[in-house]
Amino acid sequence: MHISRGILSRMGLKDDLSHLLDGDVHDDAETLQKCSRDTSIFERRPSLVVEPRSEADLEKLVRYVHDARVRGEKLSLTGRSAGTDMSGGSLTDSIVVSFTKYLNRMVEIGDDYAIAEPGMYYRDFERQTMEKNGKLLPSYPASRELCAIGGIVSNNSGGELTLRYGKTAQYVQELEVVLSDGSHAVFHPLHGAELNVKLHESTFEGEIYRRVHDLLEKNHEEIEAARPKVSKNSAGYALWDVMNHDTGTFDLTKLIVGSQGTLAMVTNAKLGIVRRKTEKAMLVVFLSDLKDLATIVDKVLAHDPESFESYDDHTFKLAVKFLPQFMKQMGLVEAMRLGLSFIPELGMVLTGGVPKLVLMAEFAEDTIEQARVKAEKAQTALADLHLPTKIALGEASTKKYWKIRRESFALLRKSLHGFHASPFIDDFVVEPKTYAAFLPELNALLGKYDLIYTIAGHIGNGNFHIIPLMNLADQKSRDTILELAPQVYKLVGKYGGSTTGEHNDGLMRTPYLNAMFSPHMLALFAETKRIFDPLNIFNPGKKVPVPGVGGTEKEIREYMIKTSV
Repeated sequence: MHISRGILSRMGLKDDLSHLLDGDVHDDAETLQKCSRDTSIFERRPSLVVEPRSEADLEKLVRYVHDARVRGEKLSLTGRSAGTDMSGGSLTDSIVVSFTKYLNRMVEIGDDYAIAEPGMYYRDFERQTMEKNGKLLPSYPASRELCAIGGIVSNNSGGELTLRYGKTAQYVQELEVVLSDGSHAVFHPLHGAELNVKLHESTFEGEIYRRVHDLLEKNHEEIEAARPKVSKNSAGYALWDVMNHDTGTFDLTKLIVGSQGTLAMVTNAKLGIVRRKTEKAMLVVFLSDLKDLATIVDKVLAHDPESFESYDDHTFKLAVKFLPQFMKQMGLVEAMRLGLSFIPELGMVLTGGVPKLVLMAEFAEDTIEQARVKAEKAQTALADLHLPTKIALGEASTKKYWKIRRESFALLRKSLHGFHASPFIDDFVVEPKTYAAFLPELNALLGKYDLIYTIAGHIGNGNFHIIPLMNLADQKSRDTILELAPQVYKLVGKYGGSTTGEHNDGLMRTPYLNAMFSPHMLALFAETKRIFDPLNIFNPGKKVPVPGVGGTEKEIREYMIKTSV
């Protein structure tokens, strides 16, 4: 064992792991730099990057780090798949475990499920399931072309189809994991005798079952009271979903999903897949005043849209401000085609100005006629509000609206000269019925700061993505992040919302979990972490604060990117 002053030297650690594992161990500057960033505002340089070749490799790695922690060595493991996390969830200064090189296979495709390894890119997952039986995992996020299955599970992702189909947790049927002692476990819903067997096993897995079961029983009322009232949440640990007293089901996958790799490392995920209805009609609503937004959402939701999205006037202004970059990103021909397709809307803009919000309610059914009827009924329901509306039929007609919605988000994810997309208030959720009171307060708060930003989101379930463009080399911008974030999350808490609907806590939002949860619930989250990971091996400082590592405002400042690109 290579030990220097009680701490493993990086070279000694690399040698140990290279001899122990069949996979790859990297400490070169290029790899470390690549894994020091995701799509958040943070940068943390790992000491090593390990690419395990198999589940057996991963078990050996976890046991090695477990034993090192027992000896007092400050090692930890942070899982990383595609690196598209927006909260800093995949960043560490210790060991990154990267899954995309080897643990990236589709294991099996059934009639209504698929089993995949964490490093499999979602685009490949969907291509294979669609080719096999025309079905997909509907909880894919906006980064569907870039992200991987491990991140989707770890963040409990949800995207534009969440309104109808729900989030990832709803589709997880079984998870194979490596626990913090290096042992293998398979989590799936348990009932009756099967659960009783687990509760009496003399293994680490059995201990986890017993202690979680005990925690849930003793704190049932507190946990149920803490259940988020909004339809989307990735904050904290979903203790309220583990035990279903009505069905007698006990399901630890509900804790692993959305835990950002802090409780166990997933090696296989069995995920439900569904067939989408393919014929579409879209009701587009051009809104110049937000006062009727809650009424509009309520009226439209009554007609069961598959998705209900939005983008704001800041998106138009951003596209104009950065027109060369926008055109370069899309390609000149595509950008011109998109511009020409909006000529019918130009007259409305010239007479009424750029709408403050464009709402896109898409109805998907078995036939185009069924979709059209639903869209028309929703349009009729809004008639008394005298709003400019339009119905677009078929994918070709709706494509231009989706293009703006998606390309504006993609533009923000790319580096623009002098600016960095800065997701720090990017994913909160409130109930739509609170819009009339919440949005004016939010706008007043944002108006106090000189920000370039867009607001896009899943308007049907109150999930807003606000992503400012900032020069992170400027101290004023860095101070703004630390001033504004707690104010926004306090406001979200005031209206009973969630600080994160799908992007998770990570380095960014772990310090603000107290905006949603009581001190007792935060203590229960910490106890959950101790049950699964008593030595704090897995991704410390996310979900549960570890001062000096993550989870406090001090770490937000310390690990914030120091440059504008």
